[in-house]
Amino acid sequence: MRINLLLGLAVGALLLTGCSSSKQLNADGERVTFVDQQPGSDCQLLGNVTGSQSNWLSGAGADTSSLRGAANDLRNRAAAMGGNVIYGATSPTQNLLSAFAPLDSKMSGQVYKCP
Repeated sequence: MRINLLLGLAVGALLLTGCSSSKQLNADGERVTFVDQQPGSDCQLLGNVTGSQSNWLSGAGADTSSLRGAANDLRNRAAAMGGNVIYGATSPTQNLLSAFAPLDSKMSGQVYKCP
C-alpha cells in the first residue's frame, strides 16, 4: 500500500511539472519575427493566429514568462502556417476574473510571408 501511495505521488508530481512549463520555440518558430510596421506589398497575408500559455498551475496571469510562452506559441503557429513575420501582436487586457483565477495568457497577430 505504501508503494502505491509513493508511486501515485511521484506520477502526480510529474504531471504537475509538465503542466506548468512554458512553451518553447521550435526551430521554425525561431525564424519568425515580430514587426511594428505593416509589411509591404511584397509580403503575403496568411491570416490571423493566436498563441497561448496555460497558467493553471502557476497562477500568473500577467507574468512575463507566461506572455513569453504565449509569444513562443504564436511564433510556432505562424511558422506552421508558412509565415515568417507577425504584425500587430496584441495581448488582451486582463479582466476582473483573471484577478481570482489563473487564466491562460494569449497573444494574437497577423501572419505574413515575406521574401
